[in-house]
Amino acid sequence: MGASEETAAETGYADCVECGEPTEYPESVRGATRCPVCEWHEAQRTACSG
Repeated sequence: MGASEETAAETGYADCVECGEPTEYPESVRGATRCPVCEWHEAQRTACSG
């Protein structure tokens, strides 16, 4: 296990509020956390449609 893996295992990652998959954010982050896929989908939904 590498140093970054040990840190991740100790802190844990927050679950995505939409799909439940692990995110890139630690559990200590406040607010709605999304996985990269759901973040991309949210950006597409909220982008200006011209």
